[in-house]
Amino acid sequence: MVEGSEIFTDALPSYTGLEQEYIHNVIDHAECYAKGYVHTNGLENFWSLLKRGIRGTYVSVEPFHLFRYLDKQSFRFTERKDNGAGRFVKVVAGVIGKALRYAKLIGKSGGDGLPQKTIS
Repeated sequence: MVEGSEIFTDALPSYTGLEQEYIHNVIDHAECYAKGYVHTNGLENFWSLLKRGIRGTYVSVEPFHLFRYLDKQSFRFTERKDNGAGRFVKVVAGVIGKALRYAKLIGKSGGDGLPQKTIS
């Protein structure tokens, strides 16, 4: 994040000190859930959808792949106002010319990670 960026958080004490580098807007949920444009509803919605996806759709998420699930959910959330065809076009445009080898996907180095064929 760039110094001077505006940050919106709840009143969790862990966020104390952010105001030294950022414009820190705090909403205390013990008092209210929104004050004008200061709220955390969008982020709470994102986390709710992510947790629902992990518990219901994905079921078993390996820690090694967690960033991929987060990327997917982030894309879906960011593009939620587009239709399925629009999201598909953006995905295809984003993967043209890129490759993900199976070995990298499963966290192995060298080769392609596929079982070696034996010649009889």
